[in-house]
Formats: sequence, structure tokens, C-alpha cells
Amino acid sequence: MKKTLAILLLFLSSFSFGQEEMTRILFILDASNSMNARWGAQTRIDAAKDLLAKTVDDLRGVPNLEIGLRVYGHQSPITATYQDCNDTKLEVPFGTDNFSRVKSKVKAIQAKGTTPIARSLEAAAGDFPDNTSRNVIILITDGLEACDNDPCVIAKKLKDKGVNVTPFVIGLGMDLSYLEKFRCIGNYEDAETRESFEKVLQNVVQKALLNTTVQINLNDTSGSPTETDVTMFLYEAGTTNLKYTFTHTINRFGNPDTLIIDPALKYDLVVNTTPRVEKKNIEIKRNIHNTIEVDAPQGYIKLRYLNAAKPYQVDARIMQSNDPATLNVQKIGSTDKYIVGTYMVEILTLPRIYVTVNVEQSSTSDINIKAPGFFSYSGINRITGQIFMKNDNGTWDWVTNLEENSKNGRIQLQPGEYRMVYRQIDLKSSTYTMQNDFRINSNSTTTIKL
Repeated sequence: MKKTLAILLLFLSSFSFGQEEMTRILFILDASNSMNARWGAQTRIDAAKDLLAKTVDDLRGVPNLEIGLRVYGHQSPITATYQDCNDTKLEVPFGTDNFSRVKSKVKAIQAKGTTPIARSLEAAAGDFPDNTSRNVIILITDGLEACDNDPCVIAKKLKDKGVNVTPFVIGLGMDLSYLEKFRCIGNYEDAETRESFEKVLQNVVQKALLNTTVQINLNDTSGSPTETDVTMFLYEAGTTNLKYTFTHTINRFGNPDTLIIDPALKYDLVVNTTPRVEKKNIEIKRNIHNTIEVDAPQGYIKLRYLNAAKPYQVDARIMQSNDPATLNVQKIGSTDKYIVGTYMVEILTLPRIYVTVNVEQSSTSDINIKAPGFFSYSGINRITGQIFMKNDNGTWDWVTNLEENSKNGRIQLQPGEYRMVYRQIDLKSSTYTMQNDFRINSNSTTTIKL
């Protein structure tokens, strides 16, 4: 039974990249019977035809580009007892201005036959006029090989013969272990949604046009590119003109993902770690795979209560050791990622807690805090006053002011010895100053009647 691989071409943004050498792109379109299956509001073949036509339109005007079209499965209907494994044909040869011919032919195609991928690939090698240009195949199919040939064997034969063809296969919503079968043919991509597929195809065509790729290595302390999952901005160098935004990704092979970036510009890279890392005036070399190395070793800070009976909402202010500006606000009970280094942490409890913490590569630095308690006071007269905490040496530090003109209140405090100093607001002499000493314990309330 033939499994399915949904591969469709989606609409591309206009290409602004110039080319210095001839590129020939051969689209191989699957018109087998399985392409008549529904895909959303359309059949697969109708969606493929519509989107291929849009793609062809978008490629008009790209310099030094020729396209061609080969189709399989469109001439002989498949039956329960017969499939035509020779049903593959070059419908539109390469030409300098054949975009309209390709669109017209695509529009007329009807899906009906089988899936001879291997024979189509073998025949496609002869579709290219010569090996002096960059020759690219983009395979548009919804199925694996249905005949008796092995696409992997054909791909090897072409390589052994020195046939200069770069194939691309794009899989939509595929089990990756199944999609892996296409690895022997050439480059393959997977996309699980229509939106992501649009971006995948855009990358494939840009790779074909530019032959220039980039990977950004976010290196740890050992120089290995293990850091990932962070937003990156690429600005035109020396300007605020943001050209690209990527979420850094490690691909299924364990390597930083390959990006397509216009080599005509120089770039300033901003990696939005905490704190951010920048690299200026990056030059992308044409026609090779570029690697941008960035030192971005990271570890974690974890803030937690040791003995909390319930979740208390308290924030902490994170600062670099040499900069008092707030770098991040992190809630107690959370874990956040930081560049390796030394940080000052101000925990916004009452009273404030200050901690110096060292963040190390791929390690978690724990900051443990005693759970707070509550101080509750009430009386019949309005008061003014303050609360102080007793230090180990017997001195007192201010903690907070009482709410002005209040008769009662409730304040969250860290465990310790405290003194409340107050006076009735209507009594106009310092001799009426009063004080109450009290202790706060975690997860409990201390109450004073004034």
C-alpha cells in the first residue's frame, strides 16, 4: 500500500536576489491518482497546480534563471491490475521565457496514474541542457516510489556519472522517520502546517537561486554550538533596518539550522539572550555555506521558597554585577536563562533581600528564600508609623511605612524580629509615640490590637 507524502508549492515573496551564474530549476509534479485526495477545501492536485502557478509567476524576471516542467502519473490511469511505470514526461523543456507555457501546461494536467519517482529522476538528468549551470530539481509529490525502481540507486548513479543535479523534496505533515527515506535523493524539508510550508518552500527556492547558506553557532564555554531557542535579529550593518528575524533552532541532525540570507549586505547580529549578545559588520560570502560563530554560553537562575505553604507572588530584580540597570524581573518559583557570569539579585520582599549569584554553563544556580508571614494590626484611631527589623547586632533597619491615616492593615514580611513605631495622628506631641515588638514566622499571621 502506498504511503503518502504531501508536498505542495506555496506562494513565494518576490525575489530580489541577483544571480551571477545560470540556474535551471526543474519542477517535477506528481499527478498520480492519490493527488485527487482532499486537502482542506481543495484536492492535493488542485492546490499544487494553483500554488505552482503562483510560484512560476513570482519567478518571472529573476536574472539568469530558466525553468522546466516534468510530470508523472498524468497519462495512464491506474487500475486494480495495472500501473504504467513509464508514465513520466518532460512537458515543458527549459527556455529563456517559458513561464506562460509552464502555467498553461500545469493548468491542463489531470491526476490519474501511478508514482514512478525513480524513473522520473533518471529521465530528469537528461532534461538539463548541460552541466555548466546550477541544475536543481524540486520534487512535488504526495507519495513514495510505487514502481520497482529504487530512487536511492538512481540518485547514486547520477552522482557516479558526474551529473550535476541538486534535488529538493519537501514533506508536509510527515512522520520524520518516513521522510528520512528521501535523504538518499538529496535535500529534504518537512512542514506540518500550510503556513510553515510556505516558508520551507521559500527557503528551498532561495537556496536554488542563491547557492549561499548560513548557520549561526551559539557556542557554549567549550566552543560547541549547543545553545539554541532564542530570537535573533539581523540588521543591515550600521543601521536600524531590521532585515531578518529567526528563532534559533537545532535541526533534527543536532546542528544549527541552515538559513538563507541575502549575501549582498553586511549585517549586525543581535542574539536576544539575557543579556543580549551582539556581533557587528558580518559579511556573507556567496556560493558557500557560511558559519557565524557567537559566544553565548548560558546557565540558569532558579528562585524558590524553601517552605512555602502556598504560592506567594514576589518578584526579583536581576542585574549584571557591573551594571545597576534592571536586566530582568523574575518571579520567585520560576527559572530563567542567563549568559554565564556574575549577577546581583534584589528580591522585592519586605525587607529586601540581596544576593550575588554566579551562573555557570548549563547549570542551575538556586536562590532559596524563606517563606514569608503576615503582620496584621487594627485599632480604633488613625495612626502614622513605620516598621523596623532587628539586625543580629541589635540595631534596627527601616522596612516600610504604615499606610498614612490608617486604622488597620496587613503586610507581608520575611521571618524575623520587628518593631512597630507609631502615634495616633490626632495627638500632636512626640510623647505619645508607641511601639510594639513582634515576631514573624513563615506561613503564619501575627496580629496586634492597638
